[in-house]
Amino acid sequence: MEGLVSSGIKINPVRAYNSTNHNFRLLPPSSSSSTLQLRKKSTYGFRFGIMKQPSSFNVTAASVQPAGSSNVSHFGNTVPSKEIHELWRNAGAVCFDVDSTVCVDEGIDELAEFCGAGKAVAEWTARAMGGSVPFEDALAARLSLFSPSLSQVQNFLEQRPPRLSPGIQELVEKLKANHIHVYLISGGFRQMINPVASILGIPQENIFANQLLFGSSGEFLGFDKNEPTSRSGGKATAVQQIRKVHGYKALAMIGDGATDLEARRPGGADLFICYGGVQLREAVAAKADWLVFNFKDLINSLGMIPAVQKSCDPVS
Repeated sequence: MEGLVSSGIKINPVRAYNSTNHNFRLLPPSSSSSTLQLRKKSTYGFRFGIMKQPSSFNVTAASVQPAGSSNVSHFGNTVPSKEIHELWRNAGAVCFDVDSTVCVDEGIDELAEFCGAGKAVAEWTARAMGGSVPFEDALAARLSLFSPSLSQVQNFLEQRPPRLSPGIQELVEKLKANHIHVYLISGGFRQMINPVASILGIPQENIFANQLLFGSSGEFLGFDKNEPTSRSGGKATAVQQIRKVHGYKALAMIGDGATDLEARRPGGADLFICYGGVQLREAVAAKADWLVFNFKDLINSLGMIPAVQKSCDPVS
């Protein structure tokens, strides 16, 4: 890592980031999309590894037609069993995938499209999320197709701020109100995930994601392969680390892809909830403990957990 710098700063991957202040304003959904539309009033003063919290923002819910929700009769897991429902209510922590879960887009696909390689990269993403290609191979192959420079990433962040999935803010707020800790675990990049975390009020230390690396002139150098989420099984490793450090008695993982499903293993997530509101990957959905198309299902199932209940708390 020594000698790798960006914008005159040595690269030192850390979990705390800052960005310049920015405000969001809501635009009406375009005719081609009914998803949440956010546009930023001011630009990101982006430097690699340094991002400040946003000073203020306005977000409202948007209506989308859940992917595949009209044809789910062959899935037997859209209504949770009593056991699954109790696991959800008693989770001490909930880990969210970001792309096509917390946000309606696949971040790397959006960045690639912005850089002129959208179609080719999207094909790789579909293969990776379906579990047919090792994640690290797919990540390296996708990035090699367009090798984004620092200036391209800066422009992307300025022109295409996050588009949140309907209901995600309310769900995160409900989880936090019930003293349930929230994490973001993503195969995407911190540069694009930090603004999302700021909107949702999720601390930087609760983010596990990949890191783009740039040279002193802003040229693309690759990605940090030391991040657990840069390889297959990485999300499971991240969840296991969270569980080991904090000692949660129960932990849930929510996502749409095969890498999210992998997190449900011994020492990792007790519960995998497949969110099909953006992308429905049938092979993943069929193996989920619970398949949902609307975050309101999860919000309504939480109810208010009594303050005296201690099963949500980490083991002391």
